[in-house]
Amino acid sequence: MVYILMTKGLKQSVCDQSFYNGPVSKFWAYAFVLSKAPELGDTIFIILRKQKLIFLHWYHHITVLLYSWYSYKDMVAGGGWFMTMNYGVHAVMYSYYALRAAGFRVSRKFAMFITLSQITQMLMGCVINYLVFKWMQHDNDQCYSHFQNIFWSSLMYLSYLVLFCHFFFEAYIGKVKKTTKAE
Repeated sequence: MVYILMTKGLKQSVCDQSFYNGPVSKFWAYAFVLSKAPELGDTIFIILRKQKLIFLHWYHHITVLLYSWYSYKDMVAGGGWFMTMNYGVHAVMYSYYALRAAGFRVSRKFAMFITLSQITQMLMGCVINYLVFKWMQHDNDQCYSHFQNIFWSSLMYLSYLVLFCHFFFEAYIGKVKKTTKAE
């Protein structure tokens, strides 16, 4: 992604479909799509531990799984961005979970950073959808997608944006106000 962005520019990085066909990136694209099933499986751990399962968690995992599988078969523009952003955020997030599970005390700021990264990912997802829609109107053969894919992806990213912003407020800002009022 970085190589294409730096050598060929933003438009090519968004519209490029080589992520689905390159010898290395094809593996990671396929692994990305397959990884959505085990990610949904972490919902089972929450249930088995009798922890609170929030709507955002299961909704996000189910819809990402369905959209990824739906979208992968069409090799639509923007997929490289979606996968790269998601891999990056998940690498940080699952490292955080691993540290916590290993008994390390991790700063609350790290959790806030992860949620802010997720919010940024959702904003970027909306921007990428806009760019794909704009560019496919002019260069359909160079920026391939179809309206249904952009519609579902935009709906998904916008709903995530709202839900992650709400989560951030409830988890980090709302608790601060409640604690201050209690004192």
